Amino acid sequence: MNKILLELVPRDLETILNEANYVKDNCSQISGINIPDLLRFETRSWNAAAKVKSIFPNVIPHIRAIDFDIDNCDQIIQSLSENQISSVVVIKGDPPTDMSKKVYPTTSIKMIKKLKKEISSLKVYAAVDQYRVGIKDEFDYIEMKKDAGADGFLTQPFFDLRLIDIFSEKLKGMDVYIGISPVITDKSQSYWESRNRAYFPKDFKPTMDWNIGYAKKVIQYCSQNELNLYLMPIRINLEGYLKDLFE
Repeated sequence: MNKILLELVPRDLETILNEANYVKDNCSQISGINIPDLLRFETRSWNAAAKVKSIFPNVIPHIRAIDFDIDNCDQIIQSLSENQISSVVVIKGDPPTDMSKKVYPTTSIKMIKKLKKEISSLKVYAAVDQYRVGIKDEFDYIEMKKDAGADGFLTQPFFDLRLIDIFSEKLKGMDVYIGISPVITDKSQSYWESRNRAYFPKDFKPTMDWNIGYAKKVIQYCSQNELNLYLMPIRINLEGYLKDLFE
C-alpha cells in the first residue's frame, strides 16, 4: 500500500478537528485528509484545510470549479498560498438546488489550468467519475485533465473490483487514489444508483460486514498494483469503521 487518504466532512471546525486528532493518534495507516466542499455547511473546504493542516500537513481540500469566475478568483488563490495548502482536488461541482448561490461556467479543465498557472508549486488532483458517461468518454476526459496539468486523480467510490481493474489499467503510472465508501442501507444504495449511476455487483449486500470485507480486498489490490486509496466513510461511525478496517 502506498498512501491512504481519509475524507472528513467539515460540518463545523470543532468536529473536524476532533476527528483529525483522533485519526492522527489512532490510525497510522492514514497519510492525509481530504475535505469536500459542501454548500450546506458554513465552513468551506479550504478554510477547514487551513485549520486541519496543523494536525495533518497533507490535507487536500476540494475546489468546486463552478463557484469561481475564472478571471476573478484571486481570493481563493491568495487563501491557498497564504495557508500553504500544497494540494487540492478540482471538481466541476453541482449547482445549488435552490440556486441561492451564484455559479459560473468554469469547467474543471479551466480551473486546473488556472491554479497550475497561478501557483506553480500546487499539486492539483482531478476527479474521475467512472459512472458519469461511457468508459471511453471518461478515458478521454482523463486525458484532457492530464493535458490541462492535473498531477493525479481521485476516483468516485468503486463497489466492484472488476471495474477498478479496468480503470487502473488506464490510470497506470499516475498518482491515483481509488475511492471506496461503505454503503450500509438500501436507501443509500438506491441513492448511489439513481443519483450517481453507480454499479453494484450481484453479491453486494448493504451491510458493514460486506463493506469491510470488500474494502480489505481493495486495500490488497491497491498494494499489489501501486495505487493509493481514498476512504469516504459517509454517515457512519468513523471510529468503528476505521477499527474494523485496520484491525
